[in-house]
Order: sequence, then structure tokens, then C-alpha cells
Amino acid sequence: MAAKRVPVAEILERLSHMYPDAKCALDHSSAFELLIATVLSAQCTDARVNIVTARIFPTHNRPEHFAALTPHDIGEMIRDCGLWQSKAKNIHQTCRILLDKHRGEVPATMEELIELPGVGRKTANVVLSNAFGVPAIAVDTHVLRVSNRLGLAEANTPEKTEEQLMRRIPRDLWSSAHHWIIHHGRQVCDARKPRCSECPLLAFCKFGKSAVSGSKPKEMAAAAKPREAKPTRQAKSGKPSGTGKKAGQDL
Repeated sequence: MAAKRVPVAEILERLSHMYPDAKCALDHSSAFELLIATVLSAQCTDARVNIVTARIFPTHNRPEHFAALTPHDIGEMIRDCGLWQSKAKNIHQTCRILLDKHRGEVPATMEELIELPGVGRKTANVVLSNAFGVPAIAVDTHVLRVSNRLGLAEANTPEKTEEQLMRRIPRDLWSSAHHWIIHHGRQVCDARKPRCSECPLLAFCKFGKSAVSGSKPKEMAAAAKPREAKPTRQAKSGKPSGTGKKAGQDL
């Protein structure tokens, strides 16, 4: 678990002042569009995803639109997103399931979302938080890296990091904290070249203090590039857990 003396409240308060307008960076106008955009964002930048979705969402923004296509057709539409073949297959299967089991609507529970192909806890949490207003902490590469550097968590997997953050951060701040941490990871706490000496959180950050002092900071082995696991049966109760992950699923 994270160190008990980490000033969680102070860190969150400072982050809230640094990024008061932080929000989801994926362009969307519905829960379905957000679901598709988040699936596409695996190992792809949000900026690139927004370029692709701006091209396809005007004409393909409902499950029936994608279900009517072949995986190959979908792949041609999303080819510049990376891992396009597996993503296309997952999107096609997901849309068929939405039509067959959910009347064409995106489900609003973790249990139902993680049953969809290509959807793990990260994607489910993004959708729950941003589309349905459910408090959630989606752990992507930025959240994994920054939260562990700050000591908000001490874990080398997204599942354990999520669990620890949920314990330490008040529930009503989960969604906001998720966005604050992501923005900090993009703007200051870079994976390879963090700007520690300029960071307003330096006083709270053991990693940053080590970096500024000239010593080599210790970091969790998986912090640079996490792979979110597809939840096991136990995890479907809402508690993070998981095993391996296929290409094209939550990364």
C-alpha cells in the first residue's frame, strides 16, 4: 500500500488548482461514441483518436452503423489508430452484442461493460465516469506513472494502482482526480523527461526530490507502459483484478 504519511489532501488540492478545467480529452457526444473512442485509444494518442473519430462519427455513431459493416471495412476506417485489425474485430463484435443484448445502448455498469470485447476496467471506468457520472478512477499509463511517483499508490499494475487510489482518494473526487493526474502526466510528469524542478508538487514527491538531487529515482517496473488486464470473475464484483490481455484490448 501507499505510504501512510503521503499528504493526499494537499496533493489533490494543489492538482485541482493546477488543472481546474481538466476533462476527458476524447471528443464524443454520446456514451457510444466515448466507448468507441476509448477502445481506439489503446496504444494511440487521444489527439490521433480525435482525428479518426472526427472522420467517422458524422456517419457512423450508432451500433447498427458498425454492425452493418465487416471487420475489414471498420479496419480501413481506423487503420491510422494502430492495432487496427484487433480493434476493428472488437468494435464489430461489441456493436453486435449491444444490439442483441442491450437494445443498442451502452450499459451503465462495470459488470456489463467488461463483458464487451476489447473493454477492460480502464475503458469501463472512462465510460462510467464521463458518460454516466459514476465516480471512477481509470488507470492509464499517466495515472499509473504519476500516482506511483507521488506516492499515492505503490503498485506495478493498473489493477493494484486503481485499488489503492480508491482507498486513499475520497469517492466524490475519483473522477476529478483521474483527470487531474492525467493532465499532470501530460504537461509536467513526463515518462522520460519529467520537469521535476518546475513541478508545484515537488515538495510532496519523493521521486521528484531524488531526481532534482541528482540521484536516480526508483520507479515501479511497469510504470512506463501498463497493460490493463481483462478482469477475472472475482473482479466483476467491482474490485480490480485481472490476468493477461489480448492485443487491442485496454492498454
